[in-house]
Formats: sequence, structure tokens, C-alpha cells
Amino acid sequence: MKVLVTGGTGFTGSRLIPLLLKNGFQVRVFVRPTSNRSLLSSFEVEWATGDFANPETFIAALRGVDALINIASLGFGHAESILKSMKEAGVQRGLFISTTAIFTQLNAGSKSIRLAAEEAIQASGVDYTILRPTMIYGTPRDRNMWRLIRLLKITPIMPIFGDGESLQQPIFVDDVAQAVLLALQNDATIRKSYNIAGKAPLTYNEVIDTVASALGKRVWKLHLPYLPIVRALQFTERLRLRLPIKAEQVLRLNENKAFSYDEAGRDFGFSPRSFEVGIGIEAQK
Repeated sequence: MKVLVTGGTGFTGSRLIPLLLKNGFQVRVFVRPTSNRSLLSSFEVEWATGDFANPETFIAALRGVDALINIASLGFGHAESILKSMKEAGVQRGLFISTTAIFTQLNAGSKSIRLAAEEAIQASGVDYTILRPTMIYGTPRDRNMWRLIRLLKITPIMPIFGDGESLQQPIFVDDVAQAVLLALQNDATIRKSYNIAGKAPLTYNEVIDTVASALGKRVWKLHLPYLPIVRALQFTERLRLRLPIKAEQVLRLNENKAFSYDEAGRDFGFSPRSFEVGIGIEAQK
């Protein structure tokens, strides 16, 4: 089976492509001319250069493949163009990575775009599968847990905005890659959407404790009221001042983000590792 992968040089894509090759897939990767291909330089992949803004280049990349694996973000408004290009190239099967962030109660800027993208995919008539991972972590390319690891390595005190009891369920990047492989190999996933997450939810306090334990450190948690901090951050953002954290990030940390993956387990055998195991791998790097 030959697949075209978008977002292949990114955080998740660079972990997926070796797995696809190992399992006998032929892989073509759609990249911009400026994309850094170094992480995949040792693998036998076919490169197709172009941009979603130039649909002809994407249609050309799609010709001759059996399926599209779209890891590139759906938050930039390209879904309609991607679907149109699939039909033009005669590609019926498509697997799309979305996000559980579409269920947030916050009105994030890209939420409506992502929701519209999913609706377009579901109404398109293509044989789609949509996977919605929670926050993905693993390897230094992870922008969330890796930052937390670096912070806890240098400080014994961790400020927490709020009570730290909101649930989190991060998913290890290799489990996302495995989910893509399994879903693509199983026809039961056609025209279905799935949430995928880490093995079990844990509070943010437990996240801190688990990371600290993986590092062999003792960390004191300093809880701070989050609403005054959110208001202060919103004020600085209106002044266009750049700080290391945004108001939206603080609000997200105080929103429950636990998701069942029972359907994914039933339909294609999805079975993720625990956060303790995953963060233990990352903490060793």
C-alpha cells in the first residue's frame, strides 16, 4: 500500500513514517520547499514538494497513492482544498489527525476552523478516519512536557495556577503513531472518528509528581489563585507584551481534559501506555 503523508517532518510525522516503512508501506511525503528533512534522511521515502496554497502541487503528490495520511494541522483552513484535491486525484481513503481541543469550553481561535474541517471531512464522501489525540508528548520536540522536564530539573518549587486538580490525559507520541497504523489497517474505522488518549487520566498535581519522580527529584508545589493571573495576562496581551505563558494556557490547565478511548480500543485495538511509562522514557533523554 502506498500512502501520502502530510506533516511528515513534524513531531508526530517523523515518528509515524519509520513505523509505516517497517510495516511494509510505501511512503511519499508532501513537504514545503523549506521543510527540514534531516530526521527522515536515512529512510527510503519519496518526496513531493509543494504547498496547500498551490492545490496543483498537492494533486500531483496524491496521484498514484492508495491513501492520504493528513497529519498537518486542520487548524489553518485547508480541509476543503485537501478534500477537493483527493477527489481530483482519485484518492478515496484518508486518515486525518484532529484534536480533542475541539471539545474545549474556551473559544480558542482555531476551534471553529477545526470543527468546520471535521464537518467537511465527514460530509465529503471519502472513506475517512479521524483521530483526535489529547496533548501529545515524547522526545525533546514536544513543546509541553519537555518544557516541564527542563523546568523541574532546575527548580525545587513548581508554581501551579489553580488547585491542580483538573484532569489531564496526555498521549505518548509513539502511541499516536501506532494508532494511525492500526486504524489505517482496519476497515472498521472507515467513516468513523475516535478520541485517543493516554492510558488513564491524572490531575495536574499528579502530572507534576510523576515527572518529578521520573527525574528522581522532590518538588514542592506552590498553588496560586489562577483567575487574577489570567486577568493580568489578558491585560499584558492587550498591550502586546510577550510573556512565557498566555492567559489561554492557564485557563486550559484548569479545564478537565479526560477522554475515553473505548471505541478505539474496540475497533482497532488501541492500547496506550501509562503516563508514568511514557514520561519515564522522555525524562531519560
